[in-house]
Amino acid sequence: MPDSSISKFFEKTLKERLGLIADFSGLSKDELKIIEDATGGISFDKADGMIENAIGTFSLPLGIATNFQINDKDYLIPMVIEEPSVIAASSKAAKIARVQGGFKAEADESYSIGQIQVVNVDVQSAIPKVIGATNEILDLANSKSETLPKLGKGAKEISCKDLPTSSGRMLIVELTIDVGDAMGANVTNTMCEAVAPMIEKLTGGKTLLRILSNYSTKRMVSASAVFDKDAVGGEKVVDDIILAFQFAENDPYRAVTHNKGVMNGVIAVANSTGQDSRAIEAAAHAYASAGGTYSSLTKWSKDKNGNLIGNFELPLSVGIVGGVIQHHPIAKICTKILGVSTAQELSCVLAVAGLAQNFAAMRALVTEGIQKGHMKLHARKEGKN
Repeated sequence: MPDSSISKFFEKTLKERLGLIADFSGLSKDELKIIEDATGGISFDKADGMIENAIGTFSLPLGIATNFQINDKDYLIPMVIEEPSVIAASSKAAKIARVQGGFKAEADESYSIGQIQVVNVDVQSAIPKVIGATNEILDLANSKSETLPKLGKGAKEISCKDLPTSSGRMLIVELTIDVGDAMGANVTNTMCEAVAPMIEKLTGGKTLLRILSNYSTKRMVSASAVFDKDAVGGEKVVDDIILAFQFAENDPYRAVTHNKGVMNGVIAVANSTGQDSRAIEAAAHAYASAGGTYSSLTKWSKDKNGNLIGNFELPLSVGIVGGVIQHHPIAKICTKILGVSTAQELSCVLAVAGLAQNFAAMRALVTEGIQKGHMKLHARKEGKN
């Protein structure tokens, strides 16, 4: 099995780093050439086909976090981020986590939620009509995908919500769709639009919005790790990290900065693999507010031996097919470097990166302070200018 514990990776030349990554991930010479290309792997013509009014491209640094072991498998984790210290800190956290067996993570199946808003309707009389036509609605939705039903996936459930608003009561019809290894936005929206006329006929109301929800609570992922107390710096450091977590757990002003650090890890991996980072951020911060007050996304405690235990859970929609990954060669290569074979596995990697980065940030905060590592890297960066 490949080993992600690469000693002093940061001291190696670009050629040496790429050689190690190629050996680990089986990258071809052509793929290595794309990584080395100063354009960031995307030409203007490709950019012009992806967005409107294109005038150029914008590159960010791509780095590799080492030492990660997740569910007994080693990973080199590509990260796209402009902020110093994140990749180094995550790699250090992963090295400490290995002492007690690395990270554990698990992810739900890839269920997307599509919503159809129905207005000008008697909600209570409309709900049984919609539920009674569940099979017909699901059949129509699934007729809009050539691939998902063949794989045993596609639209699976219909549910209804009676939503009171200042304009009156609305009926919200929700489709639960197994989107497989895709993020699923396009197929979800297509299915919602397809069934809207049928729902109008059933309810006598008017359908307005027909779109997915990015609050993907049917698509949860969780990550955990035990950080050895001696490797952390002793039981006092463990206790101080727990106190720092309790600050974030109970004060929204601290929680926002705390969670920003968590998402440094999550979004850096999301960027490298071509995910919808805005959808990921929106869902994570909604989940942080699920208890009625904005709070920490991570949980930290101590086991009976004094070791630090970290847990992280969030709703997370990612894909390894379709979307940006279909068009951006660097995103394809980064996914290959990870070696993930399902969207669930990719979700686990993102969650672990968030937990690792949160541990590293809090450990720095309660010991040397966050600026020492940041400023050291800033100084190195300035010296190269």
